[in-house]
Amino acid sequence: EHGDWSSDVALPIFAIASDHAGPPLKAVLKAELEQRGYTVLDLGTHGDDSVDYPDFGRAVGEAVASGQAGRGIVICGTGIGISIAANRIAGVRAAVCHDVTSAKLAREHNDANVMALGVRLIGPEVAMDCLDAFMTTEFSGGERHVRRIEKLG
Repeated sequence: EHGDWSSDVALPIFAIASDHAGPPLKAVLKAELEQRGYTVLDLGTHGDDSVDYPDFGRAVGEAVASGQAGRGIVICGTGIGISIAANRIAGVRAAVCHDVTSAKLAREHNDANVMALGVRLIGPEVAMDCLDAFMTTEFSGGERHVRRIEKLG
């Protein structure tokens, strides 16, 4: 059903975090990553008490940018706010993914290293499909994509 996850993730550690909307989805994705042999650095939150999504987006962004994690996943209601927070960290390329196509193109064209998901917009099945695409799609490289990514730095 899912593809071969022998992707180009150099460091098999994933940082994952969510605000108060995301712990149930975070648990599903974390379990799948662990089943696939990845180490998961769960940076919170762990309950449904209201928290501030920028704190959790920043935490994952810092883990990925510092090399503590190879890639990251951030989850909030829409994926938008937490992706903005993660993208404030230099070296992070967080992309909001709503379906397989957006997850695939985020990797292929943008070399995204953080996937942002909106738990109020997609369910766990679509999130799993996004994760699969995020893990199986390699950056296509090429002069035009590399040039554009360098401009993001």
